[in-house]
Amino acid sequence: MVCLYSSASKVGSETGMFLRRLWTLRRRYCSGRLLLLGFAVCLFYQTLMVARSRFKGDPPAADERNKSTMTEALEVFDELLQDPARLISTLEALERDRYGSIQNQAGRVTQAVVLTGQHVAADTEVQLFQRILEQRGYEVSLSRYAETNTALRHDNGGSVEWSLLLCLRGSEKSCLRRVSFSHLQPHQRVNMIPGLVGAFSDVDGLCRFQTDSRLSGLALHINPSACGSARTKLGYVRDVAQGDWNPAIPTLNLVSPGLVATVTVYVLVTSVTPLTTFLHHTGLVRTSEDTDSHTTQLKPFLLQQLGPVASHEALDHVKEVIGQVLRAAALTNEEPSSRHSWCLLCFQLMTFTLQFSGSLLPVIVKAETDLHFDGLRDPGFDGQITKEFILEDALLFLLPAHSGQARQKSPSHTETDDGQRFGGCGGPYGLCLPEHQTLLLLQFLRQLWTPGPFELLYPAASPERSPIQDILFRSFPRAEESGSGRHFSALLDRICSHYTEQRNQTYRTNEAETQTGWDQHSGSQDLPGDRERCVDPHLRQLYTDPPLTLSPPFSPWVKDYRAEVPFDVVTLRLRPEPISPACHIHLDEHRGPRTANYPVGLGNSIINILVTDESAATEPVVMTIYTLHMYRESRPSLPMFGEHVMCGFVQDCGLVVQPDQPCGLEPLPGPLSPGEPHSPKRPCTSGDVPGRWVVPCLSCADNRTCDWREVAWQPEGCYHPLLDLPQLQDCMMYRKVMFIGDSTNRGMMYFLMERVNSSLEDWGKAHDSLIYRNVNQGHTHVSYSYYPQFWLEQSHRPTFQRALEQLILRSRPLENSRQTVLVAGGVQWLNTNHLRIMREVLGREGLQDIMVVVKSLGMGFHLPVDGIRSLSLRGVQELYRENSNIITAAKHHGYEVIDTFSVTMGRYKEFLQGQCACHFHEVEKLPFSKAPLHRKMKLLRHGEEPGTGTSGTGTGYSDQPTLQHQDQWGGSNSSTYHVRGAVNQVYSQILLSRLCVRDTGN
Repeated sequence: MVCLYSSASKVGSETGMFLRRLWTLRRRYCSGRLLLLGFAVCLFYQTLMVARSRFKGDPPAADERNKSTMTEALEVFDELLQDPARLISTLEALERDRYGSIQNQAGRVTQAVVLTGQHVAADTEVQLFQRILEQRGYEVSLSRYAETNTALRHDNGGSVEWSLLLCLRGSEKSCLRRVSFSHLQPHQRVNMIPGLVGAFSDVDGLCRFQTDSRLSGLALHINPSACGSARTKLGYVRDVAQGDWNPAIPTLNLVSPGLVATVTVYVLVTSVTPLTTFLHHTGLVRTSEDTDSHTTQLKPFLLQQLGPVASHEALDHVKEVIGQVLRAAALTNEEPSSRHSWCLLCFQLMTFTLQFSGSLLPVIVKAETDLHFDGLRDPGFDGQITKEFILEDALLFLLPAHSGQARQKSPSHTETDDGQRFGGCGGPYGLCLPEHQTLLLLQFLRQLWTPGPFELLYPAASPERSPIQDILFRSFPRAEESGSGRHFSALLDRICSHYTEQRNQTYRTNEAETQTGWDQHSGSQDLPGDRERCVDPHLRQLYTDPPLTLSPPFSPWVKDYRAEVPFDVVTLRLRPEPISPACHIHLDEHRGPRTANYPVGLGNSIINILVTDESAATEPVVMTIYTLHMYRESRPSLPMFGEHVMCGFVQDCGLVVQPDQPCGLEPLPGPLSPGEPHSPKRPCTSGDVPGRWVVPCLSCADNRTCDWREVAWQPEGCYHPLLDLPQLQDCMMYRKVMFIGDSTNRGMMYFLMERVNSSLEDWGKAHDSLIYRNVNQGHTHVSYSYYPQFWLEQSHRPTFQRALEQLILRSRPLENSRQTVLVAGGVQWLNTNHLRIMREVLGREGLQDIMVVVKSLGMGFHLPVDGIRSLSLRGVQELYRENSNIITAAKHHGYEVIDTFSVTMGRYKEFLQGQCACHFHEVEKLPFSKAPLHRKMKLLRHGEEPGTGTSGTGTGYSDQPTLQHQDQWGGSNSSTYHVRGAVNQVYSQILLSRLCVRDTGN
């Protein structure tokens, strides 16, 4: 009975008195069976009460042994706090032992699950995760959501176990539904902490800290305006003056002018219990002088703005303000009953926007549980690049390498006897700590010694605890649970202090060595050859906007890629990023830009990416060349199989050059023009007759229903005759044609040569002078002079007068009649002054009676392309008015005019390769077995039905010659070049019709 009594001491005094009376009266009233029954009842009651106490989870009442364990743990913490160097050495030995055991597991597969959500597998962000994880030894599994991934399904029987789960944007809710964070294994990681997501992502946001009574009196540095005006109107925001919320924040005034800026920082939370966070060195800043934020490194920015002392203090305040809010969020959002309440190695990337208002102490304006770059001028492109840099840094920071890399030892490392013990505990290394605390210590220590671009934010390196921390611990007593959580936090603080001391000592040593080295080489200079060499000349990623699907998928070791873009994509922004910052990137040439907007012409385009080494004082050395082959699709076309309507357009609604005129497709009446029952029967009398593009469609309301293969240029009330080959050759017999202008003028020249010869056997991108004497079997002379030579300095450029005089000189002898032709013009350099100079030069040279054809201005330079001028919409509209003035002046001088601006205006998107987006032609090389067939002369043919391409007597729209004409234009099998480009063919054919106007009867 003594044993029974002692074991039942927790039951109460009434139970003890009952037992004593029962013992006294046992002989008088009770039999042995009754006595045994009483003992059984008491024993059952005692067991029930103990079980109840354990069920309630009250450790002191559950078991006296917990008190003993707690006491031993506190003694261990005290011992660890006294000798942090010894603890760190022990942890390093344990880390090496764990790493060695991992390396010894042959065939060990570590699986990582990436839930892509809104992303596709070709996105650069998904490719980044795959590349880094595979480098770290993970086997990567991609799925859209958690419900579709085998490793995350609850019914898979545990056959597949993952180690890392990354939930990308759009898959977060799926992760929260399917993953039980409180039942994760110690080695499993997830890139989200549900407690923080719940604390900052609800509708209240930062306002939730206002309404929590446990935070009353805390001076959390949060801008009240972060709650929004809506809540203020509803009366939810307390009056700051009453002291209930965020009492007056002390302002640390600076010497004028102080810091006034908005700073966005990126924080990595690696643990919540205890709280450990790190600050990335990259941030966004926007001062009062900036209209947009820009990326920068925080320390250099603060140093430049504030100086060495104040910048250090300001950065400390940034860390303190964010750390306090994170601590409050973690404590106020803890819910023991939640399935997401605890996750050992989960981590969370967060964005904090802070406001400096003339002081060193910022206030938090916004907190977000993801990486955001809204303040940048182009958050979709520049923000994505910065985001991926931070993501890569975070993965390398968090995930230990699974390769054969040697483990780095801390500066304070000393060889430690593996048999040492703390507090007399047994087991490996005798730490006497629970497994989860040991793992957290190992992770925390590894991150301290290899921070990379991160630095510790919380806990602070200072051993002193702030008043806010003391208030939080008093307001949230549960922070003392889990085996002395406060003491474990104190242990982390002590490790931080020891780490700071060691780091400062190492810094002072390195500084002294650097100073000694500087003294020894004080006479030397920082020569260009002393710069760091490019030893790894590869790209880490190729960023494009819009995103491209590369074939094959990007890899630093693959040099050639292909990609296709739809018709409506006219520009591509390209930014390659090298693996090594010592390597330089140039696009297309040695001194080309690192990032640029490219115009994407129809068909094929090539972009070369040069990785160069510029460590030497000489020219950059090209180490690696990546090539991107682009293909831009033609305008989507729907073949005509049945009835259709004819639609016409003058200008595209994407670029309205004439605001007073309609844009886009409009239905055309049956006759070509009012009052005309049939197709126009008379040839045009000039090359500048107004016109429009016509195309057959199922509906003029939807340009996707049109057959764009049949689009044709239709002058108003007339047509430009198409000459067959004998007519054209006869027209050009014994004529000399001089061209002066830019590459668009040159394109017309090559078209003429190919049509007259039925082939083009010689071609070149000349930027000087050319003379061809083999045209039309030697009976036609063609010469060319490039103007203006814009690449030369202004003082060294030949004037228009000088270029024209030299062209005339090289083309002599010339006849002062229409047998001599001068074709002048280009994209946008021509003006009325050039026409005056041309008339004066021709008069002096005795050529006033020759035929002059003015090629007017054309579309180009209308896209935002780097390195060249770019016209705004207003600039294009002014160009249209200038083109009208040129046409008027040219006709006043008696010159022929080809209005190329009106022809190119409606099809400005159909340019071919070239920076200016002004080339509507391209010369391509053909095999000997292929002849250049001019199948589509995109002009109205008199007397043909729409889209038939055959001769007839009815009306209609046709851009094709008859079959007989095609055969005559087909050329010989010896042709090696062909001028392609539907728009160029139209205005070049108009040129031919004006040159041969006497042969066409007008």
